[in-house]
Formats: sequence, C-alpha cells, structure tokens
Amino acid sequence: MIRHIVLVKFQPGIKQDDIASLFDALANLGTLIPGMRGFDGGVSVSPEKLEQGFRHGFCIDFDDATARDAYLEHPEHQKLGGQLVGMLDGGLSGLVVFDLEM
Repeated sequence: MIRHIVLVKFQPGIKQDDIASLFDALANLGTLIPGMRGFDGGVSVSPEKLEQGFRHGFCIDFDDATARDAYLEHPEHQKLGGQLVGMLDGGLSGLVVFDLEM
C-alpha cells in the first residue's frame, strides 16, 4: 500500500468553501481510479503549531504504486492539481508531497 500525503499552504483569502469543494472533488476521484482506497483531508489540529504555514493537508491510500501512478496521470487529477496549485501561496512552493510505502 502507498500512502500519498499532501500538505498545502493556501494563499491568504482563499475561502474555506473553495478548499472544501476542491477536497471533495479530489475525494471523488476514487470513483474513477481503481486502487484508490480513500481520501482524508482538512485543517491541522496540531497543538504543536509547527505547520510552518501548511495548515491544510490530505492523505490518499492506494493499493500499490501502480494505482498511485494511475492517479497521478489521470486527466481529472491533472485538472484538479492545476486548480490546487493556483490556490497556493507561492505556487508549487506552497506544496509538499510525500509518499510512504506501508
């Protein structure tokens, strides 16, 4: 299993409703991509306050690297990824992606 972890730093002024809508659309990719197990996302609730501005994030579990790669290449993911980057503070510098093999 691959756990795909994404941390994001949104631009000031991005509305929570817009974030929720984007996260919902990303979660719905599970209906299109075999091997995508689920989606969990939201705002950090860490009491440590070490987010360094990366206040939102999400995790997606995939059956394997093949399923993860299918997600990365899927046209709907590409579209949503472009929307996400457009909402980030500093573009790609407002994004951290980390995959773990479980």
